[in-house]
Amino acid sequence: MRNGKLTSGKSGHLWLPMGVRKVLLAFLISHFSFSVSLAQTVSPSRRYDAFFLEAICERAKGNNDAAFDLLRHCLEIDSTKSEAYYYLSQYYGALKQKDKAIACIEKAAALEPMISTYQETLANAYINQRQYDKAALVLERLYDQHHDRDDVLGILVQLYEEQHDYDAAIKTLAKLETVEGKSERLSYAKSNFYTQLGNKKAAIAEMKQLADQYPNDQNYRGLYANTLFVNGQKKKALDIYHDILKTEPENRNALMALLAYEKDEGDPDKADALTEQVLLSKNITSQDRILLMRQEIGQSEQNGGDSTRVLYLFHKMLEQPQMDADIAILCATYMNLKQMPNDSIRAVLEQVLKVAPDHAAARLQLVSYAWQAEDMDRVISLCREARQYNPDEMAFYYYQGIAYYRKEKLDDALNAFQNGISVINQQSDVEIVSDFYAVMGDILHQKGLDKEAFAAYDSCLAWKDDNIGCLNNYAYYLSEKEIYLDKAEQMSFRTIKAEPKNATYLDTYAWILFKEGRYAEAKIYIDQTLQCDSDSSAVLLEHAGDIYYHAGEEEKALALWQQALVRAEETVPKPGEVTEDRRQILTRKIKLKKYLKE
Repeated sequence: MRNGKLTSGKSGHLWLPMGVRKVLLAFLISHFSFSVSLAQTVSPSRRYDAFFLEAICERAKGNNDAAFDLLRHCLEIDSTKSEAYYYLSQYYGALKQKDKAIACIEKAAALEPMISTYQETLANAYINQRQYDKAALVLERLYDQHHDRDDVLGILVQLYEEQHDYDAAIKTLAKLETVEGKSERLSYAKSNFYTQLGNKKAAIAEMKQLADQYPNDQNYRGLYANTLFVNGQKKKALDIYHDILKTEPENRNALMALLAYEKDEGDPDKADALTEQVLLSKNITSQDRILLMRQEIGQSEQNGGDSTRVLYLFHKMLEQPQMDADIAILCATYMNLKQMPNDSIRAVLEQVLKVAPDHAAARLQLVSYAWQAEDMDRVISLCREARQYNPDEMAFYYYQGIAYYRKEKLDDALNAFQNGISVINQQSDVEIVSDFYAVMGDILHQKGLDKEAFAAYDSCLAWKDDNIGCLNNYAYYLSEKEIYLDKAEQMSFRTIKAEPKNATYLDTYAWILFKEGRYAEAKIYIDQTLQCDSDSSAVLLEHAGDIYYHAGEEEKALALWQQALVRAEETVPKPGEVTEDRRQILTRKIKLKKYLKE
């Protein structure tokens, strides 16, 4: 096994105390098997073999405590057997006794230097202890025995680099070249090591040799130019870059190298022109473009934050066919940062969805813009499409349901919410889940399904017990049915504690007190309601009239009923507000000058 890592059988077995182990060992020695008992009368070699075989059997069964003791007994019989040391090293490693573990594998490797598993395990142990020099010696010996092990050479290069022994690393790479042949990877690594040693001539020569070997490969010529540049021969490097671009105008390496030079040492105008050329090149990767645009944004912000050039570059890129959405996403992020108009950002986000229709964040931002514009049809359309690409994203069900609700399409809204519930889990946003159930409760109530509505409200409060809107509606609908008034009062009281000047919540609390027959208290809260709402609705004014009537102020009640009727005739009724039937009831109250229980 080349990685030098072995398992030590089943884990999790308890290690026995020393006294118990000695008793067990005595028992094992006298009772294991006929072959072991017979071993007392045979040679040490056969005795060792018998106990070692038994140790391996115990190990295979997961009896690691017995195997451990048997292996140690094996070494008492014959301390020159490598395999016992090898397995004991694993047990000592499991016991976190690193010194003993290394000592055992060192002994095994010394006894049997030709067994590669021992050598690799020892090298791995040294590497884990950061003893790189010792590990390198072991691996060098291993490679001398097995010249087909080019993987060993790869590890040696890394070890020598860790020790900054660049000469040894270069020699090892030369050995790899004899096995694999000359390649970009090996030549580039050798050149870098030569550069680290300060041997510029050798570093350049190494890459020149590679470029000469493949004269038609412009990428190798580019690597050669890079080496020249790094080692001080900038003019020669620049000439090669320009020559490469004559043959391949969109050669990525040459373009990136020239751009880096112009940005650091060249003409700023040339750098700007080259930046645009690079960004629009078909050979440049998306990662390259993102990196360059982040640099442009950073430079723009340092120079005062003028977004003109940055946006120009973004738009030029977005005019090209897009392979992914990265540039469009970065553009939208930048435009958000610069607080640009929603319409401008919306156009970029639409491009994101063309390339990546499953990009949930972009679609959610578009939903937000549509919501702000009160374009409920667009909200519905965006969410319907999102459910195909992001079926587990709960927010899209929520916004779709709310949009249908705003359009008074109750069945469609209810369907969206019920589908959204199926994707709720413990990681879901508590606020959204709570509102899911709250709005479902309102819809079910409007459909006359009060039992189901109250169940939805209970679910809402189970997720978030301080959902004020739900508490208010739940309490009010219970009072209308005149059931669980104590529960309704407690819920409503929490709402006016949270928002003591909210007329809707105050009206609900006053109405519950009225239903409980607590007219004097109800009058106090309905007065506060009227003070907090100078443009009171017909329902609120009618409630006030009913409360004043039962509080003994019949003339004031009559005046309030009259105001309620006027307000009812002025407004177009919405769901839950005064209907034609209510106008008739108000008219009768006024005519009879008394409260009428419905």
